[in-house]
Amino acid sequence: MRDPALEHACEIVTAARGGGGPLVQTFFDEATSSATYLVRDPGSRACAVIDSVLGFDPSSGRTCNGPTEALCAAIRAEGLEVAWILETHVHADHLSAAARLKEAFGGRTAIGAAVTKVADLFAGLIDPTRAEAAFDRLLRDGDRLSIGGLDGVVLAVPGHTPADVAFVIGDAVFVGDTLFMPDFGTARADFPGADAALLYASIQRLLSLPPETRLFTCHDYKAPGRDAYAWETTVAAERVGNVHVREGVTEAEFVALRRARDATLPVPKLIWPALQVNLRGGRLPEPEPDGGRYLKIPVNAI
Repeated sequence: MRDPALEHACEIVTAARGGGGPLVQTFFDEATSSATYLVRDPGSRACAVIDSVLGFDPSSGRTCNGPTEALCAAIRAEGLEVAWILETHVHADHLSAAARLKEAFGGRTAIGAAVTKVADLFAGLIDPTRAEAAFDRLLRDGDRLSIGGLDGVVLAVPGHTPADVAFVIGDAVFVGDTLFMPDFGTARADFPGADAALLYASIQRLLSLPPETRLFTCHDYKAPGRDAYAWETTVAAERVGNVHVREGVTEAEFVALRRARDATLPVPKLIWPALQVNLRGGRLPEPEPDGGRYLKIPVNAI
């Protein structure tokens, strides 16, 4: 069966060989083990920001711009024009700074269209703004993006959540939580709406891209025996060396491994604040009648 979106992604990657890809700068937040990417068109001042992080202290309830300070400084220093502020999925482990970045630099916010499914899964527990109002654009499989002279395409890669997407921009792919570095493996698939078999299929789709394709992950947790953080790999390296899903691992083997591993993982510490902010496109909840803004924690909900 043909996969037009994947075919277009392969064409974009192939066309970018020999220096036609984006310039990628990474800003890593150790507090949440999250990588934010500044993706630049080498031929213009156009750029995009992918998976930004807003600082948040759950003990005091205070937010801060700390994780974005270096990112914002780079945008200003280079006189860059932000075309897109993109999210690979609704993060459960950190708050998005998308709204603050949009206020500071403009640009359009966007996330996978299946974000509406995520909102529905948590309806009654939290009260998010409708996704159609929270983001400037909801992206579907095969949708095209441009960043100056760079061509991009959206690949739906559900499994970790129903709404995960990967962004293929030139020879670089921003995979979110679908894949991690080869020595760490893959993301969990036990959140509401997640599916390990779907995750396996999504990974196989990504690994069908040309072997030299650069892959950028959303997180790194330093696998045992590795002392430095890392977030860039390749399709070839993942095919050969991913400890969970390298070539030869069947769907049944992966699903069994993923389910066993997920059963040992704790609920992310920031899941409830993160969902309430990230489903709003990085905006804090609206003020209550007393003027205060509140992030609510459902009791015995999980």
